Amino acid sequence: MQENNTNTKESTSSIDVIRQGRIDKAQNLREQGINPYPYKFEKSASAKELQDKYKDLADGEETTDRYKVAGRVMAIRNSGMFIDLMDDTGKIQIFSHKQNIDPEKIKLLKMVDIGDIVGFEGDIRRTPRGELSIKAIGFEILTKSLKPLPEKFHGLTDVETKYRQRYIDLIINEETRETFKKRSLIIQKIREFLAQRGYLEVDTPILQTVASGANARPFTTHHNALDMDMTMRIALELYLKRLIVGGVSERVYEIGKCFRNEGIDTRHNPEFTMIELYQAYADYNDMMELTENMVAYVAQEVLGTTKIQYGENEIDLTPPWDRKTMIGAIQEYTGADFMTCNNLEEAVKLASTIGVHIEECDSWGKVIDTVFEEKVEPSLIQPVHIIDYPLEISPLAKVHRNNPRLTERFETRVNGWEIANAFSELTDPIDQRQRFENQALAKANGDEEAMEIDEDFIEALEYGMPPTGGMGMGIDRLVMLLTNSSTIRDVIAFPTMKNK
Repeated sequence: MQENNTNTKESTSSIDVIRQGRIDKAQNLREQGINPYPYKFEKSASAKELQDKYKDLADGEETTDRYKVAGRVMAIRNSGMFIDLMDDTGKIQIFSHKQNIDPEKIKLLKMVDIGDIVGFEGDIRRTPRGELSIKAIGFEILTKSLKPLPEKFHGLTDVETKYRQRYIDLIINEETRETFKKRSLIIQKIREFLAQRGYLEVDTPILQTVASGANARPFTTHHNALDMDMTMRIALELYLKRLIVGGVSERVYEIGKCFRNEGIDTRHNPEFTMIELYQAYADYNDMMELTENMVAYVAQEVLGTTKIQYGENEIDLTPPWDRKTMIGAIQEYTGADFMTCNNLEEAVKLASTIGVHIEECDSWGKVIDTVFEEKVEPSLIQPVHIIDYPLEISPLAKVHRNNPRLTERFETRVNGWEIANAFSELTDPIDQRQRFENQALAKANGDEEAMEIDEDFIEALEYGMPPTGGMGMGIDRLVMLLTNSSTIRDVIAFPTMKNK
């Protein structure tokens, strides 16, 4: 009754034969007056609901409790007597014996293949071997699948399939389904946390005329109706700050897609999801507290704990988190104190003494950033706020109130990754223009990731922006951390892939 299920190494010709056989079955159903793709089915319970409700039903016990269930056929045994049915909540077994089902319906079982979506009606029982089952009295084919499912993924070819055809990955792998369910719950709990604190969720333009708000290379496009070149946003920042200027709320945030025309690796994808939030009358100290409390809240709500496992490391997300200055952390790990350097040349020389050789760098701050990434960042497994970044690499942060060479900026590191970036936001329009002009000069000198001058944003600042704390966090990276996923592609449903 059933063709042999296939794996991903099966030849195209073999799959074509199976596909044609299933097309023929669909046609046979039509000839019998049965639509192999009907419009609706009234489910009365999910697999998980039944598993939970009848968890104490004894082995071999039967009930007269009747339900309708529907899902995808994942296994067929004993010529169709036993069928494993999977829906979005889990699996339940179907017991389809000829004593309980109309003989004409029994004939239709021969038309059912692994991968088909089928609805069953029947009574709850538990087999003598302990398997909760539906003792079917009837069924309906709801979708006739034409292609066979692979048995399992293995090797490079299957990794390609996993990302290119996520729908197959989701059908086959429960772990993948759980990852994306957790992703949805993580975002839901972030919104819940912020709503409790009076934040207003907003949305801002994706297509923009100026690529700014981050150091990144943008994607470009053309707006035909307005006949103008535009970029896809690289950050949410500047429009959210305009809303703070306008006073729509003293606390705003957005969760949305950003696009950076850059490389791909295990933690970077050119299309990614961010949250950025801004709070008037706050500074970067408030943002540190908010960041650690938000992540801990989400972990507790989604995972039931603030102690998580990532790879070989147990990571404790319980607040408060450690704080280290960027220059202090470098000194702690290398012994080098870059505050003793008065210029670029001295910083490059000091870096070389600890094994970091700088070839192209145009500022003291960028040398420090390079040294930090090489010598410190990989060691920061437990959560820590790295604070007080050099002025040259922080064009949107206020100058540190105690040191004009630094800014009030922090990046939160967990498992050696940056997961958040935050500032005491720059609100002085004169200072902001000078920072933008420095960025424009860097761009003119070949730095493709430097920001452009956003004249309208500067004008907005001239109307007055209150003291503000702001924070941005990569949602994809947070989901990786909380689902123990090794690559960002595992937490993006449909990552962009190179054409075959």
